[in-house]
Amino acid sequence: MLDASQNAACPAHAEPDHPKVKAPKVGILLSNLGTPDNYDYWSMRRYLNEFLSDRRVIDYSPWLWQPLLQLIILTKRPFSSGAAYQSIWNEKDNESPLLTITKAQTAKIKTAMQDRYGDDVIVDYCMRYGNPSTKSKVRALTEAGCQKILFFPLYPHYAGATSATANDEFFRALIEEKWQPVARTVQPYFDDPAYIDSLAQSIERAYADLEKKPDILVCSYHGVPIRYLMEGDPYHCQCQKTTRLLKERLGWDDTEIKTTFQSKFGPEEWLQPYTVEEVARLAEAGKKNIAVCAPAFSADCIETLEEINEEIKESFEHAGGEAFTYIPCLNDDDSHIAALSGVIERNLAGWLE
Repeated sequence: MLDASQNAACPAHAEPDHPKVKAPKVGILLSNLGTPDNYDYWSMRRYLNEFLSDRRVIDYSPWLWQPLLQLIILTKRPFSSGAAYQSIWNEKDNESPLLTITKAQTAKIKTAMQDRYGDDVIVDYCMRYGNPSTKSKVRALTEAGCQKILFFPLYPHYAGATSATANDEFFRALIEEKWQPVARTVQPYFDDPAYIDSLAQSIERAYADLEKKPDILVCSYHGVPIRYLMEGDPYHCQCQKTTRLLKERLGWDDTEIKTTFQSKFGPEEWLQPYTVEEVARLAEAGKKNIAVCAPAFSADCIETLEEINEEIKESFEHAGGEAFTYIPCLNDDDSHIAALSGVIERNLAGWLE
């Protein structure tokens, strides 16, 4: 917990009754998607309601969407989503894997930043949906004396439904601060050489542990409606570039790697090919041994541990696939932490040297 009273003092030349001011700090606030507090019905309903009510995620008219959400979707989906979360839940710490991993990432980045900048920085994390909320963490940082905050959505690729909504929530939190800190947000790092190298290393390690090299690597990215691409969202193009750079770093040709998209929701057409359908097609085409990675996720979560490693795997095996290897997200791997720390250091230029 941050100590808001630490190093507080009356400013020089001020009157004795002037309010004490904390020693100025720079805050680094990492943000991830979010997590329910538990997998029971009401915890899931609260979480899904916050998530699916976000106009960046579902941009249909509230007059049409909210009755459908409140009366139909949120009466049923908390049960199925809760069962999915229960299958991957960290029972030891009573939290989702995303929260566990985000804590570990934050701890390592905090060590790296303090080794680099000393006590001039405070590193913390928040969630866009669920707890700890962005608002609570912005308040804690400002109360601890952070006059500058670098806000870092932990998404390699920009999308309105991820990076933008995280930034929205950050700016909404700033509205409520009496002494508003100077703020910066971090741009996407989908083509950062250190990030690409970290991805490649994770794949090389995974392949080295296999008896036989997979026929193809499927890079499965979270999907969005194709309409978003047509309206100017750069997410699709950034995903394609990550796959291309990864292929070049690995020294592979086009037949060894493929881009797909997962997690389709609702009636609209989404970015294609859909991962769940493509892995089945690959099996039917004779690709009986595949590997799947998820470059758009900075930490393993429900979409990777349950959707990829259970649902998508089942689709592949049902179509005749024989060997399915899921390559975990980069999580708190040291090369990933070094890549993220490098992004942070570049974005702190002019604030800290």
